[in-house]
Amino acid sequence: MDAFSSVSATSAAWLRDSVFAPFVHAYVEHLTSRRYAPGTTRAYLGCVAHFAHWCRRRSLDLGDLQGPLRGFVQEHLPYCDCARRVQTDPRQVRAALSHLLTVLACHGVSTVAGPVCATDSVLQRFDEHLEQARGLAASTRHSRLKIARSLLLRTSSATPSASELRQFIAGELARVSTASGASLAGALRSYLRFRAFEGDLVDHLLPVIASPARWRLAPLPQTLSASELDQLLNAFPLNLPSRLRAFAIVRCLVDLGLRSSEAINLNLDDVDWTAGTLCVAHGKSRRADVLPLPESTGRAIAEYLRSERPKTTSRRVFVRHVAPVDHPVGADVVRNTVRAAYLRGGLPYTRVHILRHTLASRILATGGTLKEVADVLRHRELNTSMIYAKVDQTRLAAVAMPWPGSPA
Repeated sequence: MDAFSSVSATSAAWLRDSVFAPFVHAYVEHLTSRRYAPGTTRAYLGCVAHFAHWCRRRSLDLGDLQGPLRGFVQEHLPYCDCARRVQTDPRQVRAALSHLLTVLACHGVSTVAGPVCATDSVLQRFDEHLEQARGLAASTRHSRLKIARSLLLRTSSATPSASELRQFIAGELARVSTASGASLAGALRSYLRFRAFEGDLVDHLLPVIASPARWRLAPLPQTLSASELDQLLNAFPLNLPSRLRAFAIVRCLVDLGLRSSEAINLNLDDVDWTAGTLCVAHGKSRRADVLPLPESTGRAIAEYLRSERPKTTSRRVFVRHVAPVDHPVGADVVRNTVRAAYLRGGLPYTRVHILRHTLASRILATGGTLKEVADVLRHRELNTSMIYAKVDQTRLAAVAMPWPGSPA
């Protein structure tokens, strides 16, 4: 594809007159190598041209694009009065400019001027502390960093004052659930312990953080009945796009109780077809767990690998079916796959974790123990599995006492 002739005359002129002109052909090659469709490549080039025109009008160079990029997306696009037919969808523009930054970095162009800002430096050290000193999984670190970033954006220093902390907590609790409130309190305590680790005095701040009242094991785990499970597994019609991948993902969740992160991190080498086992090496426990691979699950994975998975250099089992196909799917693909299956099956659910609860319920219903539930779901502590005692109806019926006043 000729880069400049593939876009409109206006976009081509904007690109030729910009600081990005030497990198346009490399940008097209970057997208083509990742199997982006020609139409998508043209659209992304149009986004880059639009950004180039905006930068040129402000005499911006390549030295610092991160700040201007945010300004372009958040401030310019909603009120854009540039030439007609420019792309103003923020999601598409962000995607196009993300590839631009990648290409510039590959050519040794730094797009960040000066040192890393103080907030980013603190968060980077906090992340390293969570990983190296606390041993937390990437998903847990991500959620805690998100809360810490929100706090730092509203405070005057790395360690908040008591009044700043109270105001932040009050604002967050007004918009989140009780369960999320408990996670908020845990993340804030974790951040303050990190500040103490760096030498700050935080003892007077810890009493400010009060967790919402939430009794452990109080909720009843939500599970699918046998008929609902059949509805879910039958909700994959032959004309469904990426049907085999969707069905294989759901089978992994239903039959093995995988978490979303464990499903997307499955590698081809994790499946031992001869022994009939699956190695889950990326769970929260940070250990490799070898699980028996049910025939139905193995058949679904094998059919996907043979008939639908695109040719790719990625060793992940589940990969993207649209460019860039060399990338594995993200957690959003798993969530959307399950939610869409619920909807097609006429089920009133949305959460992926219900399938783990359902597997635990099925194990107990067939005579399994809580220890077996803990082993299959890969819980680090047996106490984590105690909540499933509430759905063990067979054993609960054996110990149930007569209701006062009822016939013996």
